[in-house]
This record gives sequence, structure tokens and C-alpha cells, in this order.
Amino acid sequence: MRIEDVWIDDAVRELRPDFAVLLMTVRGLRNGPSDDRSRAWLTDAAGRAVGPEHERIEAWRAAYRSFGAKPQRTRPSVDALIRRVQLPEINLVVDAYNAISVAHALPIGGEDISRYIGPARLIRAQGDEPFDTTAAGEEVTDHPEIGEVVWRDDQGVTCRRWNWRQCVRTRITEETTDALFILERLAPMRLDELEAAGRELTTLLDQISPDARTETRLLTIE
Repeated sequence: MRIEDVWIDDAVRELRPDFAVLLMTVRGLRNGPSDDRSRAWLTDAAGRAVGPEHERIEAWRAAYRSFGAKPQRTRPSVDALIRRVQLPEINLVVDAYNAISVAHALPIGGEDISRYIGPARLIRAQGDEPFDTTAAGEEVTDHPEIGEVVWRDDQGVTCRRWNWRQCVRTRITEETTDALFILERLAPMRLDELEAAGRELTTLLDQISPDARTETRLLTIE
């Protein structure tokens, strides 16, 4: 998948004209299990975290309500993260983008590019798109609500409710070498603040994989 092929549907543009996304492809990653470095990143991020009533978090709750979701029941990803007593340790790459997400009150998704079929796009769902997830420890296929904002590729939904829950298929694992990072902004966050978060994420990923190749694209609606 090429970064220039990612697109946003007009129906999402109409819903939130202030939405912008910073896309980052990073190729040649050398991922691994969480270590003292990534634990320090998470600890630092927890110390920088805002409260759940911060205006950036509330903007995402309003976005969820705009397409019929209940943000108290299915929280935006960054809202769920900042409420954790201790941030989860997943692997080096996931720890890196979770740390930046919490530190900047910014939803960030990480996707394994090798698992994509066709380009990523942000749309409002028809309701019949497959979504591979887990329930009671078992893999199951679910479907989004009609009109729900979702990320998807040619095979199905990769993330439901904008940034609520990622599918199993495209998750970043310790074997991931090529990744797409999706940094999602709503007002009042400024575009220069979004880009600063992207640079900070690049700095952490460089510590993991100094030879990785990074490409970025800022995609706006306004």
C-alpha cells in the first residue's frame, strides 16, 4: 500500500470539516518486546497526560456522537488510554505510538502494511463490511453500524468507530517490519501541534530502528 493512495470519503469530510490526519509509513522496522526504553516512554507520557475532560478529548467524544456512537460506552482510543492506571506494555513499536498518543492527547493507530489489501480509506460504513475481532478469547467476524465512521481496506474494516478498536488482521506485532501510523486531529489541536507529535514519534522509532525509512503525508479537509 502506498501512502499517496490513502483517502477520506466526502461523507466524513461533511461530518467533521476540521478533521486532519498525519500519515506516516515506516519501512524497515526492527520491532521487539517491551523493554526499559519503552517503559520509560510510557512513564513519561503518563506524567504528561491531560485529564479526561480536556478539550481535545471532548472534541473526539463530540465526533463520536455526530455519527450516533456513545463515547461513554465505546471510548475514543486516546480517551481509553489516558484512563488506564498503568499504560499497557505491548511491544516496542506499539509502546512508542501509545506514548505519543497519551502525551499529546491524540488518537494514533498503527497498522502492519503487509497485511493490507488495497489502500486505506476513511468512510461511513454501509453496515455489511466484515470486521475481524475477538470475543471471549475467540476470533469472530463483526460488522459496523450503518453510517459509522471506519477505516477500511479492500478486505474489510481495519478500525471501527474512527479509532475505537482495531481489527486483528492488521495489528502491529513483533514480526512487523513495515507500518502505517495514523495520527488523527480535530480542532482545537493545531496542525503544527499534530506535526510536532509526528516528529516526536519518529524520534522514538529511530531509537528502535535507526535505519528505517519514513515517509509522511498530511491529509486535510479544510
